[in-house]
Amino acid sequence: MTARWSEPRVAVVTGGASGIGFAIAQRLSSDGASVAVLDLDGDAAEDAAARIDAGRRAMGVAVDVVDRTAIERAFDAVEHALGAPTILINSAGLDGFEPFLTITDDSWERIIAVNLTATFRCCQAVVPHMLSARWGRIVNISSSSAQTGNPLMTHYSAAKAGVVGFTKALALELGLKGITVNTVPPGFIDTPMLRRSEARGLLGDGVESHERTTPVRRVGQPDDIAAACAFLVSDEAGYVTGQVLGVNGGRTT
Repeated sequence: MTARWSEPRVAVVTGGASGIGFAIAQRLSSDGASVAVLDLDGDAAEDAAARIDAGRRAMGVAVDVVDRTAIERAFDAVEHALGAPTILINSAGLDGFEPFLTITDDSWERIIAVNLTATFRCCQAVVPHMLSARWGRIVNISSSSAQTGNPLMTHYSAAKAGVVGFTKALALELGLKGITVNTVPPGFIDTPMLRRSEARGLLGDGVESHERTTPVRRVGQPDDIAAACAFLVSDEAGYVTGQVLGVNGGRTT
């Protein structure tokens, strides 16, 4: 496949060792980018990098995205090994299912930290590289829960809604610098996280039972999200910023 950019690009994908993050990392690599897979599980990150298309430049980095110092070390390692990153996909996330009155301060703060604060910190780490290049692409993975709400997920829905607002504001601030910032809120996507929820009995009759309530009559796949991200980080998407691109089979319009 012809590269999607006029010059070589380095992409960072957080939460890139599995699910949506891995699909995105794999797609960006196949499109011609050098890719750094950042994940809390360092062994999984390295394995994911090794499984990305043969012959591509990829690396895995262990990082806790709530730790600013660890983030800065990770981005320094990426720059040293692959070059300055100018594409960032914030895909790391943590869900939670708890009745509102049982949510503790610790649980609230952890969900906000992983899903919202980490996005802020990773953006702060990468934007200086983008400013130097006068070019950058940021895609923040939010959630359809930010658009519709979800019972037992007030903390998660709040965090992901914060990602949407953060994205819009940052897009306005960075547009003059050649940097675009968009968000993709996935709908019902078949990932390990979703299957864990299914195993806990949180999805009614199971993942496949939701096909009949999805207009396109199928469950989404990580590659569906990867395709949207591939467009948003391409040169062709230079006039698209501050947008919420829902990928949900019509479940949320």
